[in-house]
Amino acid sequence: MDLTSSNALRGDAHSRLAAHRGLLERTSRTTRVAGILRDAIIDGTFQPGARLSEPDICAALDVSRNTVREAFQILIEDRLVAHELNRGVFVRVPTAEDITELYICRRVVECAGVNGFDPETGDLSGVAEALNLADERFAVEDWTGVGTADIYFHIALASLNNSNRIDELMRSVWNEARLVFHVMDDAHRFHGPYLTRNHEIYDALVVGNTEAAGQLLKTYLEDAEAQILGAYRPVSG
Repeated sequence: MDLTSSNALRGDAHSRLAAHRGLLERTSRTTRVAGILRDAIIDGTFQPGARLSEPDICAALDVSRNTVREAFQILIEDRLVAHELNRGVFVRVPTAEDITELYICRRVVECAGVNGFDPETGDLSGVAEALNLADERFAVEDWTGVGTADIYFHIALASLNNSNRIDELMRSVWNEARLVFHVMDDAHRFHGPYLTRNHEIYDALVVGNTEAAGQLLKTYLEDAEAQILGAYRPVSG
């Protein structure tokens, strides 16, 4: 291919890209709205099962209906909301099948991070920070805060794999896990015992006993899954 035809192709590509300039501002705005709604779902402002009112969101954020609808599409892909025909958009309530899949994924990723941890070169600071935050929230009976800190603890365990790609892939898993925690009854009873077990996992890692830490984590995740599924049977059955 000669230089002239190559330049022509580059010019054609330039024109095609330029035709999409108008989408840039809209896309950026849509992404920001999706981020705001995502944070509101994750922090419990919008609880699982809650209907997301399109007019109310438009008024609160001063954005168009098209922008909100496009933001909803992003959240649908994130598995945080669902569209129900003739009813609207609702925050998802995870099913028993969702929970089983979440815990399969978590066992694979988190246990790999713990089992492969090198106490001589590994960094446990993120794990320690999450535990400290959980202890602080527990002391003031902030159960939502304890649940959030618990997620941070497990994010830190998964990050022991030292893979940015794994961290990115796990992002939707952590968001769905937050939805699960929001629909758990009696958060004190649920989170309290697991905070103690988080400390046991950390203590084993600190002394380099990765085998014990891995077994503690595996049993922990199996017990948590069983407890959550037990609570979900009335909802999903």
